Amino acid sequence: MLRQRVITALVLVALLLISLAAASRWPFSLLTLGLMAAGGWEWGRLNQAGASGAWLAGAGVAAAGALALGLGWSTVPPPPLWGLALVLWVLAGGAALRRGPSHWPGLWRPVRLALGLAGLWAAWLALSQARAIGINFMLSLLCLVWMADIAAYFGGKAWGRRKLAPSISPGKSWEGVGSGMAGVLALALVWVVLDRRLGFDGPSLYSRLLASLGPAGLLAALLALCGLSVLGDLVESLAKRAAGAKDSSGLLPGHGGVLDRVDALLPVLPAALALLALGRR
Repeated sequence: MLRQRVITALVLVALLLISLAAASRWPFSLLTLGLMAAGGWEWGRLNQAGASGAWLAGAGVAAAGALALGLGWSTVPPPPLWGLALVLWVLAGGAALRRGPSHWPGLWRPVRLALGLAGLWAAWLALSQARAIGINFMLSLLCLVWMADIAAYFGGKAWGRRKLAPSISPGKSWEGVGSGMAGVLALALVWVVLDRRLGFDGPSLYSRLLASLGPAGLLAALLALCGLSVLGDLVESLAKRAAGAKDSSGLLPGHGGVLDRVDALLPVLPAALALLALGRR
């Protein structure tokens, strides 16, 4: 299992680096759109869309992404898009978690499918815009979610006592969430210092939020983004538990499926851009 995980991770990293090294942004946009389309296929399977319905779900994400590319939305999206995506995640995601896995299959299937596919499409579009802003900005945003996940895992293992959502994800604890937030705050501090000393290709997410919102605003924004990463993780876990599935698929050997790897990113990517837009006002 470990060997499979390492090989899969190396292949994905190699593809990502190749796409980022290209002079054009198209390779990165197409690579990530392919991954999100695969996530759409997985979402269809988790929500009992059937074999053909799952393929249509994946194709729908790909088609919506291609349309957005054609309209130029990957660099200049519609102004209210990120705010709408954030509100939808908070309201719909929060409602789903409150009702629990047993109520999820009772929601009309087209609504379940539409919510998940819209979330995948919005996250891909936000990632494309983050790439257009700059590689340093995009990597700082991705690393926020990865740090929150890693620090939460080790913090939960060491100190976890109070369960966060036992009926959805028994392994998660409030202590783990706090550890993830502490890890992200430490990461932001280091990154802001490196921004000032090294420059990179532009300011990171943390430096931009600090400049537009101030120290207190940066702190609040980072805590909110960490909370949203937990929300995304729990919503996918809820769908898997309702479907009786351990992983979203076996597309990524040793890692499970695409959704298993991007679930925490889905609400964070558009939310981060919404916060940036708020800071510019």
